[in-house]
Amino acid sequence: MKVYDRENVASSLQYGILIEALRKAFSSKITAPERVQHTIKNKNGSDATLLLMPAWKIGEHIGIKIVSVFPENTTKNMSAVHANYFLMNANDGKPVAVMDGTELTLRRTACASALAADYLVNKNVDTLLMIGTGNLAPHMIKAHCVVRNYSRILIWGRNEEKAERLALSLNIKDKEILAKNDLKEALNVADVISCATLTQKPLIMGDWIKPGQHLDLVGAFTPDMAEADSKAIAKSKVVVDTYEGALSESGELINALKEGRIKKEHILSDLRELVLEEKNIRKDSNDITLFKSVGTALEDLAAAELVIE
Repeated sequence: MKVYDRENVASSLQYGILIEALRKAFSSKITAPERVQHTIKNKNGSDATLLLMPAWKIGEHIGIKIVSVFPENTTKNMSAVHANYFLMNANDGKPVAVMDGTELTLRRTACASALAADYLVNKNVDTLLMIGTGNLAPHMIKAHCVVRNYSRILIWGRNEEKAERLALSLNIKDKEILAKNDLKEALNVADVISCATLTQKPLIMGDWIKPGQHLDLVGAFTPDMAEADSKAIAKSKVVVDTYEGALSESGELINALKEGRIKKEHILSDLRELVLEEKNIRKDSNDITLFKSVGTALEDLAAAELVIE
């Protein structure tokens, strides 16, 4: 059994290559049951979450990712998410590889959003706004820049110093990269808004968004988390990574449904349908589109197979 550390995983999962691998995976026959999620009491702060995410492709591979999420880690300058991925032969169950699941998760999450953006975002866009300054943020920015040619990248975070550090750390050719301290102002000038936080209180307000924008929500993955309010959901044409996961785990969608802002039919497509059928979700340049991701094990398996190639 081979072991792949963070550097091995990172070198194998270049954004453009992984985006195309995910495009192929969402049109293939991969079985990915709804993940198992457990809440773990944490005496040192907020409850932690344990996630078990299996997937398999008949005759090829079985994979499972084990993830822990400790929100309080961000106050200690530590990653909130840790993960390992185990890959087995689907014919005899023999272990094939174990790899750093944290790096795999960061990159596949970013590339899934970029894949959705490739179908949903207007062609001529100028400004990308990144909300959040955690470990996922630089990956989100770099992956989005693969599918659209942004000239300006704005970064907002609750901690202004972290936003400044992230802006200075990014070295992307021909991009103006700025930290912003006024979220509403940044939202007003952005074409695409990518949000990767663990917030329980919405940061993106429906009254703030404008025609033509695309919202990319990836941080909230439990019913008590929400990065956008119900009005923002109601104003948007919504696509999800998977119907089951989004309807059971996305706080934004659950809240909007409970409040009567939307019906289930408001969700126009999942990512598999978007790729397979090339659904024309954005019918007008003024449409507001929204991609809600809670993560699917299909993405993990596709990424893991890319690592061992």
